[in-house]
Amino acid sequence: MKFRSVAAAALAVAAVVGMSACGSSNSADDNTIVFWHNATSGDGKVYWEDFAKAFEESHPGVTVQIEAIQNEDFAGKLATAMQDLSSGPDVYMALGGAKTKDMIDAGQSMDLTDKISDTVKTQMAASLSSVTYDGKIYGVPSTVQPGGIWYSKDLFAQAGITEVPTTFGKLKDAVTKLRDAGVDPIALGGKDAWPAGHWYYWLSLRECSPESYAKGVNEKDFSDECWTKAGEDLKELADMNAFNEGYLTTTAQQGASSSAGLLANHKAAMELMGTWEPGVLKDLTPDKQFMPDLGFFAFPSIEGGKGEEGALMGAVTPFSVNPEAPDIAVEFVNTMAEKKWQERYATDFATIPASVEARGVVTDENLKQIIQALDNSDDMQLWMDTALGGNIGNALNAGIVNMLSGNGSAADIVTAMKDAAAKG
Repeated sequence: MKFRSVAAAALAVAAVVGMSACGSSNSADDNTIVFWHNATSGDGKVYWEDFAKAFEESHPGVTVQIEAIQNEDFAGKLATAMQDLSSGPDVYMALGGAKTKDMIDAGQSMDLTDKISDTVKTQMAASLSSVTYDGKIYGVPSTVQPGGIWYSKDLFAQAGITEVPTTFGKLKDAVTKLRDAGVDPIALGGKDAWPAGHWYYWLSLRECSPESYAKGVNEKDFSDECWTKAGEDLKELADMNAFNEGYLTTTAQQGASSSAGLLANHKAAMELMGTWEPGVLKDLTPDKQFMPDLGFFAFPSIEGGKGEEGALMGAVTPFSVNPEAPDIAVEFVNTMAEKKWQERYATDFATIPASVEARGVVTDENLKQIIQALDNSDDMQLWMDTALGGNIGNALNAGIVNMLSGNGSAADIVTAMKDAAAKG
């Protein structure tokens, strides 16, 4: 597998400031690990509880204190807690991209270059580029999460759609057929902003040439008209009633009425998400089982678009260590990489493990299809808001929601990014 663009983005950063001296964070002592993650329910929550218990049993005297934080609240709570390292978690889910770089620059992430295990170095070699900054490693990957469109095969059949859309034009045709069949075509959790943002990110990746996209993400140069065109494409979907009713007040993953819940309960036919989707849907179906008719297809190409064919977007979810954490915290993240835990992670989270050797446990045909796409692709971009960093990313997502709510235009999205970049 190759992550050329992720590696380039990760390495194109300034020199890292010095790390704080080793000590103790908010742990009670050197045998306590305070661990933050975002799996607040279902098998994922149980996974981390079982992992922590097993770690305690294999390390007598060690205690793991877990705090599971809702995904939409995670970044804000982490940023606040890590302003004082002594109040922050010892081990935490890293935010990725420019957000992780900001934490590194602030001395809030431990340099693990000489501390990661041989298992991490070998089984996760391809994923380590996403946690490498200025040649140093700041996290242990857990999963590879490229995105795409998840859909209900039953609802597609009900609408007379016999093939998944491969172009934007065909996607719009599918939207029309689904709407004519009385089905909400696309579930969108606009209240959380980032799900709406994902549509713009992907449309930009398809509209912009690799050179223009790289200039935007890396140099904050949004002068190419492709950035505005992507917003116009999204507005076209909204204008043709592609999304669920009330999508701007719909949450992404919280309960049956969320956008994920709409797909899980056959109230909408599609949702644009990453590889976490099957696991999220499982917790929202009436019987808490995997959605039996769930399918997946790659984000369509755009007629006339200049994006690289087959380019992927997604992330590698890593876990990082507080520089003031006790030594045992490093052993904790290294243990996450062991094959047996990576295999169970893939099963419980219904996703693709970062460990290449653990991928044989993946049986879901949709995920196997994504693994093949990963193997065949030279290009996986980080989620755009993550790559751009908090200030620009937040301005981008807000501009997208403003456009969809009638309070802005596609051009205003670009202006919002430019203004945020100018402020630094």
